[in-house]
Amino acid sequence: MKVRQFSAIAAASVLALGLTACGDSASDGGGDSASGGGGDSSGLKIGIKFDQPGLGLKEGNDYTGLDVDVAKYVAKELGTEEGDIQWVQAPSAQRETLISTGQVDMIFATYSITDKRKATVSFAGPYFIAGQDLLVRADDSSITGPDSLNGKKLCSVTGSTSAENVKKEVPGVQLQEFGTYSECVAALVSGGIDALTTDNTILAGYAAQDQYKGKLKVVGNTFSEERYGVGIKKGDTALCEKINTALTKMVDSGDWQKAVDDNLGPAGFKVDTSKNPPKFDTCP
Repeated sequence: MKVRQFSAIAAASVLALGLTACGDSASDGGGDSASGGGGDSSGLKIGIKFDQPGLGLKEGNDYTGLDVDVAKYVAKELGTEEGDIQWVQAPSAQRETLISTGQVDMIFATYSITDKRKATVSFAGPYFIAGQDLLVRADDSSITGPDSLNGKKLCSVTGSTSAENVKKEVPGVQLQEFGTYSECVAALVSGGIDALTTDNTILAGYAAQDQYKGKLKVVGNTFSEERYGVGIKKGDTALCEKINTALTKMVDSGDWQKAVDDNLGPAGFKVDTSKNPPKFDTCP
């Protein structure tokens, strides 16, 4: 009996070690530490965009943009240093899945808070309020706003609120949905589409890039309100409150304004100060 008991204990110990190892894997690591407010620096997994200049951009091993800077600040307040963050690409159509499956602990990716999304994920924030606009070729004067899109070829990204808004606003538009905004920009420059629609912050970032200077312009006629929130697991009220506390500190310290100026200023973007910095929603 003693031998059997010892064997059973040993087997249980091996199983426990195996489960612990699984918990530290790329798919699971960091989730518990995030809910507990950080503390464990084994690697907080944060979803961002990789192709949005001024917001979330990956160039080699460098990550830059407003979303990135806000994420770094929040992560540090939760106990995770910048070097311990694991950055995960979060395309618009995959954000809810990344959160629900635990592939990320939180998402900072121009993630507009909507009732539809709140059915499957929770949000902290918002930490910035933008508006939907249009990006067109610099020599195109035919498009001045959503009311001039009828019959035009318009690009947006699958899973974005921008695509949904346009479908409702302009039923006669020829909407093409790509996987990323950078694909839309390439199609716009080559003449494959007539306009790209998404948040004015994103569009300004593309228009300011060296390869597109003088080739593209933002129309400057917003037709929605996009409230950028921090996407987290559904019902994680404790984490939501900790993120909001960190965001409050970022705003009060002046670091939020610095991040906005550093990342959106070079594009000549005019922040709507009547809405920014925004008031945070009550955590669910």
